[in-house]
Amino acid sequence: MPRLSEVIAALDALWPPSRAEQWDAVGTVCGDPDAEIRRVLFAVDPVQEIADEAVELGAQLIVTHHPLYLRGTTTVAADHFKGRVVHTLIKNDIALHVAHTNADTADPGVSDALAGALDLRVVRPLVPDPTDPSGRRGLGRVGELDHPETLAEFAERAAKRLPATAQGVRVAGDPAAVVRTVAVSGGSGDSLFDAVRAAGVDAFLTADLRHHPVSEATQQSPLGLVDAAHWATEWPWCELAATQLDEISDRHGWNLRVHVSHTVTDPWSSRFSSPGAPN
Repeated sequence: MPRLSEVIAALDALWPPSRAEQWDAVGTVCGDPDAEIRRVLFAVDPVQEIADEAVELGAQLIVTHHPLYLRGTTTVAADHFKGRVVHTLIKNDIALHVAHTNADTADPGVSDALAGALDLRVVRPLVPDPTDPSGRRGLGRVGELDHPETLAEFAERAAKRLPATAQGVRVAGDPAAVVRTVAVSGGSGDSLFDAVRAAGVDAFLTADLRHHPVSEATQQSPLGLVDAAHWATEWPWCELAATQLDEISDRHGWNLRVHVSHTVTDPWSSRFSSPGAPN
């Protein structure tokens, strides 16, 4: 069995911490470098439900996309919900490792997994990494559909292919507009509108779109916007990352058992449509 330090070295090779944004908090949150690792659980959020799932599964390592502590803290006391997660992990000898913005821009990364879930053929990064000579790393992806479809049909594709959430999928733009090229970005993406317009795509699928950026975007161009739940746009990466670790395990003869959590940790739990609201 590999030790935690060996598994972390492999994960850091996939998603180098040096490529994370300066404001980000990636890497190992807790765990003994010498501990043996047999089972690994991938998830989007390091919340209590995921910690409990890891305990039940008998995992020794959780890898999440979102950080537990994005900002500094002075306590991990168990009377706070994040402290309870830390206590659960340490009491059960479970390590926690985070790959966030370093996984967003990786090749393949979060947006590659999102594009794959939608059956898009990836053409290039939406915002290329200027330090990458291959031109494949960067934020977001630009992709092509295998055949043109309307914006409404593409939104239905997203609703069927992405994990189900209470939010579902929202659309801004003409439902009948023809879509051939699509930009995608897992997680919050309304800061990328300039890059999306410059890419000349027909539609942009992301999450957490706000009123004013969407209003301005729809006034500036006929760009179709598809807004899915944040968790749903990033969950496909868990499957991709688990496959990558499986391949590493096979190559090294580690015999790891790698799992993906299907627990929905999107915080929105219900949705109620107003009578007479647009469909």
